[in-house]
Amino acid sequence: MAGRTGPSLPWYGAVALALLAVPRVVLHDLHLIAPGSVLNAVLAVVPPLVWVVVAVVMRLRRPFLALLAVGAVYGVLLAVLHLVLWDLNVAGADVRLGGNFEDLPPAAHVLITRGAATVSSLFTGVAVGAVTGLAAGCLRSLLTRSDREPVRGRSR
Repeated sequence: MAGRTGPSLPWYGAVALALLAVPRVVLHDLHLIAPGSVLNAVLAVVPPLVWVVVAVVMRLRRPFLALLAVGAVYGVLLAVLHLVLWDLNVAGADVRLGGNFEDLPPAAHVLITRGAATVSSLFTGVAVGAVTGLAAGCLRSLLTRSDREPVRGRSR
């Protein structure tokens, strides 16, 4: 759907952009990349940068909302992958809460820890989408403004 001010991002575009961030999640959860490594940094930073570039180059009508949707999809993928890879990630250890919660039944420990991981993943995805959407919106505004401003100092 192209409008006067640019197209919107189709749902499959949001899914495709979110999928760009999946390799880092899998490699991190399987402990195949070190947290401080260059590869980890590249895999963490490049996908959101691609999101911003796509939003700006495509001149999306609402870049903030489009990338917020991409971030939400990323959050869902992040949550699902963390849950699927949970046992591999914790190396079979029984994750238990401490303090006042250590006497809870084992099922409560599982529910609380996995629930917290899910909420955290969803929040992370939406936050990344919001930050990238804000960046894309600002860049688009700057580029649009510079396209409309006449070049000063030149006479015809």
